[in-house]
Amino acid sequence: MRRREFLKNTALASGAFMMPAFLKPFEAMAQGELSGYKNLVIIQLSGGNDGLNTIIPYGNDIYYQKRKTIAINKPDIIKLNDMQGFNPSLSALKEIYDQGWMSIINSVGYPNPDRSHFRSMDIWQTASDSDKFLTTGWIGRYLDSNCQSCKNPYTAIEVDDTLSLAMKGANMKGIAVQDPNKLYQTTREPFFKDLVNNHTDAHLNEDNLGYLYKTMTETYSSADYIQKTSKIYNVTASYPATALGNQLKTVSKFINSGLQTRVYYVSLGGFDTHVGQQNQQGRQLQIYADAVAAFIKDLKQTGKLDDTLVMTFSEFGRRVEQNASNGTDHGTANNVLVFGGKLKKPGVFNDAPDLTQLDNGDLKYQVDFRDVYATLLDKWLDVNNSQVLNKNFNGLALV
Repeated sequence: MRRREFLKNTALASGAFMMPAFLKPFEAMAQGELSGYKNLVIIQLSGGNDGLNTIIPYGNDIYYQKRKTIAINKPDIIKLNDMQGFNPSLSALKEIYDQGWMSIINSVGYPNPDRSHFRSMDIWQTASDSDKFLTTGWIGRYLDSNCQSCKNPYTAIEVDDTLSLAMKGANMKGIAVQDPNKLYQTTREPFFKDLVNNHTDAHLNEDNLGYLYKTMTETYSSADYIQKTSKIYNVTASYPATALGNQLKTVSKFINSGLQTRVYYVSLGGFDTHVGQQNQQGRQLQIYADAVAAFIKDLKQTGKLDDTLVMTFSEFGRRVEQNASNGTDHGTANNVLVFGGKLKKPGVFNDAPDLTQLDNGDLKYQVDFRDVYATLLDKWLDVNNSQVLNKNFNGLALV
């Protein structure tokens, strides 16, 4: 082997380990055209948010019987109807709800639920049955589906420095981009540029080296596209100075700049409330509500709300009865919150959770979460849900 080639191979092998984590998921990012304009924003609440203390069934006495010290007092609840109301920490969302830009889907889950954080999150992210183990996520398989509007990995962006399983397909993956300027600057460092620019066609025929060269070359060009395109628009709306607020502000910048992306993914943790739940959950719910309210109002102001759908989920809810530590333990069914300017049924979408018919102390699911996904795929992303979910789901009259 020639010395020059040896040095290249050595540098490349070293570079694979030195590359920042947020660069590793990038694949096949040559620019192309996207048809369609609708945006889907997914917000993941990690840790298992307690749905019963989020959208509170205050009209059911069983709620207060089962939660003697952690139930939200009736005078503090923001009433939505005669049965359910907002946790007071969600006060920022009341205006959004009243405008008809929010829909609450109760009792969402799946058959034979799993109470492990990791396993249940995998089920939600892969859209698998509880007894099936998939290595691809539902958004990743959307990218794999070869639909007209999902030919490029930057069709799906996670605003983070790592990529969730939901965003990984068999052939394509989404992109993790926390800061487009940081990504651009990293790919412009001399070491990275030299690796990208100084290669031969021979390297492209070698599986490992060719794959890495291809990934780095396309990352290089796409970082330029993302950075330059996102400069088109500066967000003028006020957002809370929180991690989620900053994530959604970045999504607003991308959407309003005309970035060719269909799906955005963000997350907020801190919802595993086994001890002292009221204060901890209240803090996290306020972070969530303040950021989402700012985002929805921002999109309404810029004329993008009708073209945007926001879905919030958590891997499971909590048990109906509180535990001895003024908290709740892992449960099953939960609420899913959806926001947008074109909702067919805003407000409370279906009946409140049934607290009289429990499964070993847990809520029984009434809506399969994959019916929610099927609606997003069929009605919003314009792809047949059976291609992505591996079987056909009916969907909901949501949008």
